[in-house]
Amino acid sequence: MKPDDPLLKILACPLDKGPLHLLAETAGQEEALYNPRLQRRYPIVDGIPQLLPASGEQVPDGEHEELLKRMAP
Repeated sequence: MKPDDPLLKILACPLDKGPLHLLAETAGQEEALYNPRLQRRYPIVDGIPQLLPASGEQVPDGEHEELLKRMAP
């Protein structure tokens, strides 16, 4: 998924219905969508976002801070 993909504008968190942020693939981390309000990460598998509530994982506080820095423009 690319940062300018129009799909990103309509995808929403299944829990709070708010916007999600794309986390690009990095060393040790696969591509994912992130909800900073709930600190939940949703995986993207074979280019398909997995947006079921059970698919999301809670992110610990320390990792949340790192993800916020990655999201900053």
